[in-house]
Amino acid sequence: MNELQRRTFLAKSGLSLGAASFANLLARDGLAELATGLPPGVDGLPHFPPRIKRVIFLCMAGGPSHLETFDEKPELARLHDQPMPASFTDGQPIAQLAGKPLKVQGPMTTFRRCGQSGQTISDFLPYHQKMADDLCILKSMVTEQINHDPAHTFMNTGTAISGRPSMGSWVTYGLGSECDDLPGFVVMTSIGGRNPQPIASRQWSSGFLPSRYQGVEFNSTGVPVHYVDPPAGVGKVGQRAVVDAIAAINRHRFARHGDPEIQTRLSTYEIAFQMQTSVPDLVDMSDEPQRILDMYGATPGDGSFASNCLLARRLAERGVRFIQLYHRGWDHHGDLERYMNVCCKLTDQPTWALIQDLKQRGMLDETLVIWGGEFGRTPMYQGKGGPGRDHHIKGFSMWMAGGGVKPGISYGATDELGYNATENVVHVRDLHATMLHLLGIRHQRFSYPFQGLDMKLTGVERARVLEGVLA
Repeated sequence: MNELQRRTFLAKSGLSLGAASFANLLARDGLAELATGLPPGVDGLPHFPPRIKRVIFLCMAGGPSHLETFDEKPELARLHDQPMPASFTDGQPIAQLAGKPLKVQGPMTTFRRCGQSGQTISDFLPYHQKMADDLCILKSMVTEQINHDPAHTFMNTGTAISGRPSMGSWVTYGLGSECDDLPGFVVMTSIGGRNPQPIASRQWSSGFLPSRYQGVEFNSTGVPVHYVDPPAGVGKVGQRAVVDAIAAINRHRFARHGDPEIQTRLSTYEIAFQMQTSVPDLVDMSDEPQRILDMYGATPGDGSFASNCLLARRLAERGVRFIQLYHRGWDHHGDLERYMNVCCKLTDQPTWALIQDLKQRGMLDETLVIWGGEFGRTPMYQGKGGPGRDHHIKGFSMWMAGGGVKPGISYGATDELGYNATENVVHVRDLHATMLHLLGIRHQRFSYPFQGLDMKLTGVERARVLEGVLA
């Protein structure tokens, strides 16, 4: 890439490189007057002492079946292959099974009670069984979108309307970042399983928030972040001079126009400059003991979920505020048993290792880890190369672990067939409200003016903090 192309990219890439370190960097360079909205974040936040410093969201993209993970339903086994009772499905949203004969599909695995808490976890997840006493399992999740892309959009932004800020952007906008040489919001993806659904970068968009709060995608293989490395023959001293000159020009433009995107442009250059040193150190795993690599099952640089989990811990250590890992491959319309084995083999051990690693370093108490997909799967049979399940939004499971959350409990329940959430129903916006609460933010008072409205992550409909899961 020639230098003109590089300059063009950087001028437009506030969406790609973020600005976690902007305030501290500008303060060092005498530009603190442009540091609005970055560390320590919005004036008046947090509203009260936070329980956690950061969030790690493990996104099982495609929708893992709650009926083969955390929600054991003996009645499904009893009714296997019988017509699904119409009282459950009449008038209800169904994706690919709409208009087709509906038959009950029994569980495709066995369950056992695990740990001192007696949490019920399936044999697809042997490492989850080992950490049952660390998990707060939400068994009554509901969402509003039944297809993958809008369901991801809803999970990430609290609405199916494209162009709204993602939860990671809201958090970094509100609280800023604890590091000055990495983005405050980092995203990584891995693949393995059936029919990996595409994940659009707008899932970590900053929407109408200033674009410096957008998530930055780190590549799982090869160069971690595109266009950060300096061009051949350009040294750090010369590059520092260029960045300083651009900062002076943009400072002059900001004084005249007050455009907040000028701040983004400044921060883009600064964070890119700092990341040239910080990112290679971050991804160099040579300082990790072999026992840690073995615990995760990680081979650094292989693009796996295991390596991403280890990198997530390293990002957390360095003060990154919001870390989001997607594993694509959970869309099990058919051959569910086979692909559950594939997906769980790739994600079960690394997830356990991340929790154990955070615990042994004293970091789990200040971190909220969330695990789950965009929706669940139906109790009804769908056959495409072996029994599978369709998309389902009326009841599914997720879990939380870490600071401020009760460990070793199940919260909520679905009916006898796992179709409808019936007890302590948890809407996606309730999950968002609880996450913000643990970060010290009252979701009702956390807003941003846009098109004449005070916009919120939790929207205008009633969202509640899940008091029953708080430690």
